[in-house]
Amino acid sequence: MPVPLRNPRFARFWAANAASTLGSGLALSAFLLLAVRVLHAGPAAVGALAATGAAVGAALAVPLGPWVERRRKRPVMVAADLFRCLALLSVPAAYALGRLGFAQLLVVAVLVATADIAFTAAAGACLKALVPPAELLCANARLEATSWTAIVVGPPLGGAAVGLFGPAVTVVADAVSYLLSALGLGSIGREAPAPSPSPPAEPRLRAADLLDGWRWILADPALRPLFANTVLFNALLLATEPLLVLLLVGRLHFSPVQFGLTLALPCLGGLLGSRLSRRLVARFGERRVLVTTGMVRGCFPLWLAFAGPGRSGQLLVMELQFAMICAIGAFNPVLATYRLNRIPTDRIARTLTAWSVTTKATTAALTALWGLLATLTGPRAGLALAGLLLLPTGALLRRVTTPQVTAPAADLRPAG
Repeated sequence: MPVPLRNPRFARFWAANAASTLGSGLALSAFLLLAVRVLHAGPAAVGALAATGAAVGAALAVPLGPWVERRRKRPVMVAADLFRCLALLSVPAAYALGRLGFAQLLVVAVLVATADIAFTAAAGACLKALVPPAELLCANARLEATSWTAIVVGPPLGGAAVGLFGPAVTVVADAVSYLLSALGLGSIGREAPAPSPSPPAEPRLRAADLLDGWRWILADPALRPLFANTVLFNALLLATEPLLVLLLVGRLHFSPVQFGLTLALPCLGGLLGSRLSRRLVARFGERRVLVTTGMVRGCFPLWLAFAGPGRSGQLLVMELQFAMICAIGAFNPVLATYRLNRIPTDRIARTLTAWSVTTKATTAALTALWGLLATLTGPRAGLALAGLLLLPTGALLRRVTTPQVTAPAADLRPAG
């Protein structure tokens, strides 16, 4: 299979993605740290910051899918990067002036979440145009490996930077990473495919267009179960992250170093899984890998509820997380490739927007619900219930069929 980095346009796309992904890894908990350490926010305020930014950002992003679809994708990505850079820079500026408030953190979180969805929608269409179909899985696997590398490396480095330079430094690093991403995307030298033309009789965006992405997903017999599986899996898994923190740190008294290693080291499984994805598809076929890894990844979260104190509890959590993340690392590139091949080129942006909006909104709702559940029953019960609900989600993937590969996008036209 061709190596996508030999494609200079994809190499620049990947380098831009790597810069912003590493910056996000460094600042993974930056807003929460600022809220706790600088603004002395309580648990309710911290929970609101974590959930509200994603939920409101998802709501604001609903009209972005059709809007992005009708525009060139690379300029949209550059604009989203610059927008996120400026929004984030307002935080350390206010902090340096002694004017930082919780409302500003909340507004910036909403703005960044909205821009994230616009960027993701445009990036999918841009990637499909940059990379030939034969290289698409390899490209997605490389992007997936980059994401897991950032999760392994970013938080420890970010924690050290916060300890040395203060809680706002990682926000600055994240803002600079978006600037570097914008510069990298600008150096690609070729435009993304021409935007989908509006029908002559309907030159303006209509209210009905806002639902196009969901209509396409729900009408497709293969995308529909895949959509249901990924939304439920991601939302249930992410909703239990605060519960896992509460269990390990609050109940089992893991030290900060022990806790960091417990969550960071298993992310190496994501690197392994993403590296194996192409070989697995070559040997077993795309559908079998998609279904098998998708079902396997839901088998492990239940057992996190039984973690105990000390070294044995730490090892149990690390083993379960490593196995789950390895399956996720293999599943995600195949999912991304399958989805891009299934969706026609002129529908990618609105479909990916609908996908992202639903995932973020569902995650925010379940995070709030599971926080309430943990308050009433404790973190173990919340983790166990989420684990039980994750088990049957894999059955949805049995309805996934071999995708009909859509026609490749037109070649990119020279800039200018």
